[in-house]
Amino acid sequence: MDTLQIVVLAIIQGLTEFLPISSSGHLILVPYFTNWPDQGLEFDLAVHIGTLTAIVAYFRKTLFAMARDWTFSIAQRREVGESRLAWAVLFGTIPAGIAGLLFRHDIETTLREPIVVAFTTTGYAVLLFFADRMRGERKETSIGWLDVVTIGCAQALALVPGTSRSGITMTAGLFRGLSREGAARFSFLLAVPVMTAAGLAELAGYADNTAPVDTRALVLGLVISAIAGFACIHYFMKWLTRFGMLPYVVYRLALGALLFTLLL
Repeated sequence: MDTLQIVVLAIIQGLTEFLPISSSGHLILVPYFTNWPDQGLEFDLAVHIGTLTAIVAYFRKTLFAMARDWTFSIAQRREVGESRLAWAVLFGTIPAGIAGLLFRHDIETTLREPIVVAFTTTGYAVLLFFADRMRGERKETSIGWLDVVTIGCAQALALVPGTSRSGITMTAGLFRGLSREGAARFSFLLAVPVMTAAGLAELAGYADNTAPVDTRALVLGLVISAIAGFACIHYFMKWLTRFGMLPYVVYRLALGALLFTLLL
């Protein structure tokens, strides 16, 4: 991999992992239209760790409080501080885990096509638009079990390229009456166990890889994706109340229209 490919793919991963526009879809489209060689499993793992590092660093205080209070809630057998949010994140991860185990082969083969990205990019843009108009004022700390089931099942749909994990979970949260900030924060917190599990799965696949490792590409990709991811979360949360979801809806519709024009 040359430096340009490393930098571009790492920035794309760092930005699109957290914006409601689909990282998997963009990582399929960019090599498809640039004729770049496949970046390889080890590079995917590196940038994955980079974005996971970004979200843990950004929400470090919240995550620490969740882990601490979750432990106390088990010991005391009652709700303690942020334990409700911690349990919600854990249970909300289950549907995606089950779907990943059952449909992993189809996800990694049949569904990794630009035309699939075109349909999902466009369709879920429309849902995001209506969800944003139906949003409520609830914070993520008020989340209930019906919210957890709805958002968790929505997250499972994000295994299809072009859906956007953050986009579909925010959409579900907005439909359930969460505020923009509440839906976004819960979506980002929900990403931690999912991204950790996905990273471990990629690491297991990499364990059987005997090809030479490009250490420079891995380190550079990890660092750039972490920086881009942290900046993306910061500015997304900062601008969310000002601009809402409309810019991302417009972008997805424009991208979908472009893809249909080029592919059909």
